[in-house]
Amino acid sequence: MQQAVALFDTSTLRAMEAAAIATAGEGVLMQRAGEAAWRHLLDTWPDAQRILVVCGPGNNGGDGYALATHAITSGRHVDLIRMSEPRTTDATAACHAFLAAGGHCQSFDGSLPATDVLVDALFGIGLDRAPDAETSKLIDAINAHAVAVLALDVPSGVDADSGHVPGVAVRAHATVQFIAAHRGLATGAALDHCGDRVVARIGVGSDGFVPSASALQRDALQRWLKPRRPDSHKGSFGHVLCIGGDVGHGGAIMLCCDAALRSGAGLVSVATRPSHVSPLLARRPEAMVVGIEQTSAVDDLIKAANVIAIGPGLGTQTWGRELLDAALGAGKPLVIDADGLNLLAGSDTQLPVDTILTPHPGEAARLLGIDTRAVQVDRYAAAAALVQRFGSVVALKGAGTIVAAPGQTPCVIDAGNPGMAVGGMGDLLTGVIAALRAQGLGAFDAACCGALLHAVAGDIAAQDSGQRGLLPSDLLDHIRRLSNPPVTS
Repeated sequence: MQQAVALFDTSTLRAMEAAAIATAGEGVLMQRAGEAAWRHLLDTWPDAQRILVVCGPGNNGGDGYALATHAITSGRHVDLIRMSEPRTTDATAACHAFLAAGGHCQSFDGSLPATDVLVDALFGIGLDRAPDAETSKLIDAINAHAVAVLALDVPSGVDADSGHVPGVAVRAHATVQFIAAHRGLATGAALDHCGDRVVARIGVGSDGFVPSASALQRDALQRWLKPRRPDSHKGSFGHVLCIGGDVGHGGAIMLCCDAALRSGAGLVSVATRPSHVSPLLARRPEAMVVGIEQTSAVDDLIKAANVIAIGPGLGTQTWGRELLDAALGAGKPLVIDADGLNLLAGSDTQLPVDTILTPHPGEAARLLGIDTRAVQVDRYAAAAALVQRFGSVVALKGAGTIVAAPGQTPCVIDAGNPGMAVGGMGDLLTGVIAALRAQGLGAFDAACCGALLHAVAGDIAAQDSGQRGLLPSDLLDHIRRLSNPPVTS
């Protein structure tokens, strides 16, 4: 099984396309793209008899003309609406072939005809700005049409490099990406618009071209989660110290502790406010919980630990700041989240090189001194800026979590769901990553595996009873099951 999907930026995709055209000749790739998209439409909506294709003036529109020609010759009724006449040689040739097959081109008059499937062929990977006013009206009409939508290459209005949606964009039920998977469609706002994503390679190889990211799916977990040796003992799987839970925030550090235990750490200690000790022990007697009032009392706990997870419920007052300073000075592997990140914001603190930061977009914005919108406009750039700023591994959480690190190709987590947008999910992730780090994974691998394990557990939990109302604690049993690979004879 494929453990990672290579993701490419627009400039590399264009280079791959140019190399293929030099070999196959102009127009050939467009015909292949149109045929591949038509085959996908047939496979997905086999009963569709009326097809509406909306074409732009460029080569993406040419792909639409090619698909429309296949639809006509297959006996379907085809309506084709275009914004203007084609402007490229290949698109013009594809349009002429469509007309020769009996097709007819219409202009957009403010309404769209009835159809079974609508094909979006307005803009491809080249659009990196908001559509103009006239095109926006057409996109609004597409989104209001209440029919299945197939996008060719990119849902029109989505930036294929970053996933940003600067204006209106088509909301597709499925997207056929040509040549290779586009990195922008794997993260951020793009995920609201792509629907099911598939790749049609149309005879173009990727050998010699370097991907800008990789997408990790469930089967990648087997790369890191191996069966345990028979003579293992608790010391074999590391000792995680979870630090946090200022007054009124004990639940966060409890979730972190639970996740570390369920992810396989051999020992888990918790340093928290004394008022949280009894509730935490009642919930999880397997944890070693110590009430910390004077922050110097944490020193012995730090010495005993292999990995420190700090931040959940930590607060930003003196107690939390002093505990963070103690953790930073320990020289131990660190996973920093939540208030630990907020305390770092605006400071010039130097972090150990194998530190793992797990910010959500708001925390990332504070760390970078920008606003949250700027983070979401280009999540890849934001993750790279955090790596540059701190020299650490960064898991930028959100739809399509991005894990980046110095010298590593970023990984995007192709799992997770909107039900996980609830308080406490990040605390859980902190414990998962810390436990994997304690069991011997390097910082980048622990962050990748932990983010994927957490997201897949969330997907399985959502399948049980739905996304709305999903709680972090609902993931714990699934995290345990996923952490244990099937035993093979």
